[in-house]
Amino acid sequence: MLANMATSLVKHKRITTTLAKAKALRQYVEPLITKSKNDTTHSRRIVFSYLQDKEAVTILFREISEKVANRPGGYTRIIKLENRLGDNAEMAFIELVDYNEVYRKDGVAAERKSTRRRGGKKKSGAEAAATTAVEEVAEEPKAETQDEPVAEVASEQEAADVEEAATETEETPKEEEKEKED
Repeated sequence: MLANMATSLVKHKRITTTLAKAKALRQYVEPLITKSKNDTTHSRRIVFSYLQDKEAVTILFREISEKVANRPGGYTRIIKLENRLGDNAEMAFIELVDYNEVYRKDGVAAERKSTRRRGGKKKSGAEAAATTAVEEVAEEPKAETQDEPVAEVASEQEAADVEEAATETEETPKEEEKEKED
């Protein structure tokens, strides 16, 4: 039973079972994951003798061992669920730690690190459109210094800057053409 559960855990990265089975599975599968860090024929044969599934051994040694290479232990996480309706058994799901995107530190930090400042990194078209729409909503008239809101003044200044840049680029070729004619 533990071999089948370990194979399912390796293939699916997360399984739901009773709490007692999850705790037993943790003790069964973590030494196998530790063995997978050393990719030798001997360690593959030892792991295969426990799992009895060639595909699971391949996944374990190729994908999982790369993700857990720097981790000293604790490859699985057990999260308790509600009791099962039929027999009131304590349920839990056991998962491989490095495959859950919800609890990853770098994934959460990347989402939270958005600023409301202008400029900075160049964004893709969809991100830039969404960001400008949010910024325009955020910059609605907080305080009106004159008859115009702050957002409209900023857009007029940007439009003037763009027009100046366009006229500068257009004037230089015309001046060069006049010099060539003389």
